[in-house]
Amino acid sequence: MPDSQINPTAAALLGLLHEGPMTGGQLMAAAERRLGPYWSMTRSQVYRELPVLADMGYVRLGKPGPRSSQPYAITASGKRAFSRWLAEAPGRDALRNPIALRVAFGEQHSGTQLQALYSGANEYHAEALAMAKEQAKEAKKNGDAYGSAALEFAVAYHKAALTWLKSAPAN
Repeated sequence: MPDSQINPTAAALLGLLHEGPMTGGQLMAAAERRLGPYWSMTRSQVYRELPVLADMGYVRLGKPGPRSSQPYAITASGKRAFSRWLAEAPGRDALRNPIALRVAFGEQHSGTQLQALYSGANEYHAEALAMAKEQAKEAKKNGDAYGSAALEFAVAYHKAALTWLKSAPAN
């Protein structure tokens, strides 16, 4: 299997640039809109990866726009690298749940702390579930079967988190 030599964040940026040239800020907005329910990217990751992708010849810089914004466009070699990345095995999930980590140390929490933790997590997952459901419905309505399928993962994840929170032990 070919090695694309790019990490998942860089690959996500190349994938988004298939839509057309974008500035770092526009890429952040597109990532949040399209990938946010199941893949997180920070602004620092985006701005760290773009120069690396440019050095590799996978993106090219466009003419500076307002407030010195710099648009990036994917190159032919960037499209090939993205295709190689798609062909690679995805690897294992990187599961890092800050709520589960805190629950693992539940005996050290006060009852009030634990209840606040559960309450905040329930609120977050309920809101995220509603948003992911709406986005999946919209993607399906727009004929985006692949986007809809990825968003259904987010729906299932938040449902599972809410179910787990109901059974988590209280002090």
